[in-house]
Parts: sequence; structure tokens; C-alpha cells
Amino acid sequence: MADITVGFRLHLPEIFTQSAEDYRQLHGALVKAIKLLPVGTIIHKQDWFTEEKYQASHDQGEDSFLTQAFQRHFVERPYLNHVCYLFISKLPRSRQKQKSNMHSLTRRRLVPKEQIIPRELQPFFDTVSQFERILLDGGIKADRLMDEELVSGKGDKGIIPNYFRLQPDGSQKVILEDWDIDGRVRIGSKDVLCFTISDAETLPQAVDVMAGYGPLSSDSTQFAVGNVLPVGLMLPCNHVYNQYICLDEAQTVLREFEQTARNLNSLSQFSSENGINRDWTTRYIQEAIQQQRTVCRAHFNVMVWTEKPEQLDFLRARTSSAIAQLDCLPKQNTMDAARLLWAGMPGNAGDLPFDETFYTFAEQAVCFFNLESAYQSSLSPFGIRLCDRHGKPVWVDLSDEPMEKGWVTNRNKFVIGPSGSGKSFFMNHLVRQYYEQDTHILLVDVGHSYRGLCDLIQRKTRGKDGVYLTYEENKPITFNPFYVEDGVYTIDKITSINTLLLTLWKKENESFSRTEEVALGDAVEEFIKRVRKGLAEASFNGFYEYCNAEDGFRAYLAEKKYEARYFDIDQFIITMQPFYKGGKYDYLLNSTMNVDLLNKRFVVFELDNIKDHPILFPVVTLIIMETFVAKMRRLKGIRKMMVIEEAWKAIAKDSMADYIKYLFKTVRKHFGEALVVTQEIDDIIGNTIVKDAIINNSDCKILLDQSKYQHRFEEVRQLLGLSDKQKQLILSVNRDLDPRRKYKEVFIALGSRAKVYATEVSLEEYAAYTTEEREKVEVQQRTAGNGGDIQVAIVDFADARRMKTVQPV
Repeated sequence: MADITVGFRLHLPEIFTQSAEDYRQLHGALVKAIKLLPVGTIIHKQDWFTEEKYQASHDQGEDSFLTQAFQRHFVERPYLNHVCYLFISKLPRSRQKQKSNMHSLTRRRLVPKEQIIPRELQPFFDTVSQFERILLDGGIKADRLMDEELVSGKGDKGIIPNYFRLQPDGSQKVILEDWDIDGRVRIGSKDVLCFTISDAETLPQAVDVMAGYGPLSSDSTQFAVGNVLPVGLMLPCNHVYNQYICLDEAQTVLREFEQTARNLNSLSQFSSENGINRDWTTRYIQEAIQQQRTVCRAHFNVMVWTEKPEQLDFLRARTSSAIAQLDCLPKQNTMDAARLLWAGMPGNAGDLPFDETFYTFAEQAVCFFNLESAYQSSLSPFGIRLCDRHGKPVWVDLSDEPMEKGWVTNRNKFVIGPSGSGKSFFMNHLVRQYYEQDTHILLVDVGHSYRGLCDLIQRKTRGKDGVYLTYEENKPITFNPFYVEDGVYTIDKITSINTLLLTLWKKENESFSRTEEVALGDAVEEFIKRVRKGLAEASFNGFYEYCNAEDGFRAYLAEKKYEARYFDIDQFIITMQPFYKGGKYDYLLNSTMNVDLLNKRFVVFELDNIKDHPILFPVVTLIIMETFVAKMRRLKGIRKMMVIEEAWKAIAKDSMADYIKYLFKTVRKHFGEALVVTQEIDDIIGNTIVKDAIINNSDCKILLDQSKYQHRFEEVRQLLGLSDKQKQLILSVNRDLDPRRKYKEVFIALGSRAKVYATEVSLEEYAAYTTEEREKVEVQQRTAGNGGDIQVAIVDFADARRMKTVQPV
């Protein structure tokens, strides 16, 4: 028939990620692109939705014990795969005018001249290129299909042969199958049902490119999805959704409508229905002329198939229900099913039956386009395994890919998760996978959330990694803030010492003057000079003695003529005395065991026993942070992560603001990231230290269930800099959970890009991550009972839970 077709593979936006404004922009871009195409063009958009089963991927290297358990948990899980193609066909002029198919033997010329003359074809190809550019600007990436992608091999591979066997990827079979169209349509062993939207009388009076999705909407937000989502990813069976737009000569069509209007006017006295149809026809003509609408014919159909005949009634009811959700009258087409199946072949849209189309405008026709796809896994070699909202595992990069693509300017993360929201499971899941990809991780925890994971790492590495340090009365954590292994005191080291001393000196509600800050800095500088000369011991005791000595810092102050009102040395000495030898906390800053944690890749500081101590908790936390800074600067080219759980509350005060801000800004330059975790949004509202130092320097924001804040979320949205769509996504978390699965959802924003994922883990991972006291004790007892092997205990725990779910016969 000499039709010329250009094909594309479209990469549509992912489901549940678009705002109302995004849908408007997509709609506008498609309409604008369609208006560029010449008369006689048919746009055929074909969306494939096929049932597949998840298979384990080992692309990220050797899998650990928990990763293998994760893969086993999901193997063979069914999900709906989506592939989208767009075909733009140019029909010969003679074919454009025909109302029915004409046999090639009756034509005067086998191939019309305009289909082979380059100067006739070049304008068409130019407009197709412009079409492609407009789609890209509108957010839809289009990859042009090559000949070998359409048909390759011996003609048995490629998109077109795959269509003939209703198999988009062609991975299962490479043989073609017979079509049986006698009575019912069958392709090999597949029964095919065809449902059409091809009559204006079956359509709603008004259409929109988007619709509200009730299960994910809240009292304060309306969750926007694509208008045809019910016949897309929400129709859980094998199906193809075909969308056609045929561009006809507008003047010819309008003249035919004017003649129809005159005929209806003549007949209106015999029937009021004729008068109504006349008015609608006149309105169509007026709108086309006055608003410069693109006149077109449209057709949409859903083809479902199954290899199990007993499912036909179910599929018929399910598909009819999905079409009814579009406010369209469902119609199963049995007369033209074979013709529509034939016209759906890529490049054969010209054989679409004329009587299966209806006249409309491009703006309305595009509202029936499917505009969303399933979640796609990242191609980055670094990432973590999460699930989409339908339960399919996806590979997600939260660090490198966002930086490379310019979505974020740093790798820092901020996590908000109320108690019971699944925060501990998500954090364990994240740090475990980062660790398995050679990341150095240092955690400051206050609830023993990482004990199980740390024990498992210790078992795997035989003590090389998995260091768990906790504060106990008979064995307190001790430090020496003045110790440097190589004897070099960097600006970072001196700054951290100054911050520590200010924290010890002043209470949280006390302010310090600029002169006090400068004088204290001078004291540290002068003391370090003595240490370098071997005149003083590099410890807090040595610093205290230098400050208190008459020939030490007191002499320096006298020389500089510092008065007591500028820097009260006696007050400073008295305040610091508890940390000097013989004092209440003399052990804290005078460690003689300068432990180097440089090469330990998983270190947990558990501070639950001192979390409420007004002095020890902020001091210990600060020194731990300084330890991370040292690790950050010395480990070149190695990924580093510091996780601060509730500890940030104790250090979020004025004296610490500059240090925290420094840490969050500097870690980016050393291939590292800082991650702060909190339970309640109330903790951060109004806290300027957190806002200025942490939130503003954390481009990745992770929130778990925030439903209790839905009526006062506006202040939170403004504080975190969230868009309206991100607000909708956050309030949709956990609103439409599948009762057959055990999981919690999590919102992740990378700059302006945001999605909701599911944290679903295997029973083995559950045993390693659980914070439930009863379950932790059970794992510990099983570990003690088998000689201390926690991995065996975890397997036993998981097997026992599986046995409980097995129903008796």
C-alpha cells in the first residue's frame, strides 16, 4: 500500500510521579507536536502491558547472605511490564480519500509517486523530527526504531514478528503462530478479546488528560493520575492499548459537516433528536474555525488475551469495568476484531477501518493517550534494592546518578520517620546495601537499631568490620580530642577542638561573645605550638594545665591585655575542672588508647545509656563526628557515610551551628554523605539550626508515613521546600497497601524529582533488622543456642516464621 512509517520507542514518565501541571504540559506538548504533522498522517500509539515474573539479577556483583534472601523472596513474583511504541505513518493521497480498502491489483500505479520522490518525502521526515524534539521538551524521550529492530533474523525476530505472536520482547518463542479469525480471534493458543472506544455516543461529554485517584487521595489533597490509567497499568492482565489519531483535510471534513447540518436542519421538524444533532454539528464547525482546532478522527481499543479459556469471562468483566471507569460505554467488538488486530500491526495503521473512527479534535483525542509507565531500574552500578508500589523490585541510585544528572548538588540525606513507620527497617536496609558496596559507614544511634546487622557483619568479616561501641558505666567510651596520628593539626581539627571546648564551657541557653571565641581559639593555637615543640602533653589534661599555668595562657592574656570582661579565665578553668584529672568526667577526654577506626567499614556508636545526659551526650556525639571528619579526609577515593540518629537533637544549638554546617557542606567534596534521622516533624519546625545547617544542605529528603500531619502539612511543605506534587506523594504513603504483602512505603525526593517506594524485605532481613524486643531476644537466644552463629539463628528464625504461615491440609 506504500505507507511510510517512522517508529519510536517512548519512555513515558513513571506512574504516580506527575503533578496536575505535568499532565497539562505533556498534553500541550503532544497536541503541539500533532499539529505539526501534515494531512494524511496517522499517529498510532501502542502500549503493551504483559504479565511477567521477577527473576533475580546478579549484575551488582557477588550477593551477600541477606541479598540472596531478598532475591529468593521476590523470585517468580508476577508483575506487569510496560513497553510503549509510537508509529507515524504517511499515507498516499489516493489512500487518504478511500473509505474502504482497495486491492493493489486495481490501482493504476503500484507505488504512488509522492511516496518515492525525495522532495515529496523530505517535508514529512522534517516534521517527524520536530515532533520528536517537542516530545523530548515535554518530558517524553523517544528512541527512533531502526530496521533491524522492526524485523531481523530470518524475519522471525523484531517488533513486527513479535506483534504477530502477541509477545513484545520475543524472548519466549521465536516461531510465528497461526491466526484463527473464524468466529473468534485466536493467535496460536491465545484467545483474543477486543474492546473499542470508537463511537462519540459512547464517550463522556467532557474529558480531561488526568483524573483523581481515590485510593491515594487524602482529605486535603487530590492525587492526580492519567485519565486512562484504568486501562493501562491498573488492568492486571496481558493487553495492548492502541490509540489512533488520523489527520484529515480539515476543509473537506468541515464541508461534509456543513452538508450534514443542513440535512439535519431539514429533518429537525420530524424529530427533536435531529435538531440536537444539528446543534452539536454546528458547534463542532464553529469551534474548529474560531479556535483553529486540529480536526482529526480517533479510535482507541484494548486487546486482551489469555491462554486459559476459563479466564475469558473474568477478563471480559474486568476490561469492561476498566473502560467504564473512563465514563465510556464498554463495547466488545466481535465483527471487526480481526480487522483491528490487523491494523494494529506496526506500520499498518492505514488499514484502520474508517467506520471504526469518530471525528473529534486533537486536544480531546490526546486525553485518551496513556501517559505513564512502570517504575524503571537505574542503570547505575551503585544503588539499593527497593520495590515499586506494585511490589516489583527496582534498583535505585540515591547518590551517584542524581549528582551526575544534576538533580542534586550533594549526597546528604534527611530522614523523618515516626515510630512504627518502618524507619528502622528502611535505614538498616539502606546502610546494609551501602556497606556491601564498599562504603565506610559510621553510625551514631540511641536505640540499638543496628545491633543485629552489626553482629551479622562481625560474623561475616570475623571481627574485621562490624564494630559496636556502647557507653557503659564500667566501660565508658573515651577519647582524646587533641590526638592526631601524624602530628599534623589541620584547620578542620583545630575547628573541631574549638567547637568542643565551647560546648563544654557554655550551657545551651548561654551565648558566647566574639571576643571569647577568639580568645579560646588563641588558647588552642598556643597550646598546639607547645605540643609541637614537645613542651606539653597532647591531651585535655595538658591543655587544662597550660590554661591554668601562670606562665601559660594566663601570661598570654596579660600580654594581650585581655580583661576579665572579655575573657574570664577563672570562670573557664572552673567550668572545665570536671574534665581534668580527678574530676567527675576525667576519663572522657584523656584516653590513652588512641583507637584508630580508619579501616573499620561499619562502626556503630550506641549512646542509649547517656542519651539524656546534658553533658556527656553532646560531647561524645561531637567527638564522634570529629572522628568521621578525620576518616573523611584520610580515605581518598572511598565512599563514606555518617548516620546521625536522634543524636542531632543534643548538638543542634548555637555553639554547634557552624560546625554542623561545615560538616554538611564539606562532606560532599570528599566522596561522602551525611545522613540525619529524626522521628517527628515537630522536632525540626522552628529549629533554625536544623533548617540552616542540615535541611538546606540535604538535597535528598526521605519521609515515611506523615498522615497525622495532613491537616497542618503546609508549614512542613514550606520548611522542607516541597512542591504540591511532593506533598501529595507524601500524604499518599501507606494509603493503598496490598494486604497480601508486608511492607511500608517511603517517600524519596532527589531535588525536584520524587517517588514513593516500598520497603519490603525477606524474613531473613526482617530478623536482622527487627527492633521489636521480643523478636530481638528470640534471635539472640537462637544465636546463643547454636554456638554464637547469628546467621544460622536468622535462618532458623525465618524458617520458624514460614512454618507458621503454612496452612494445614
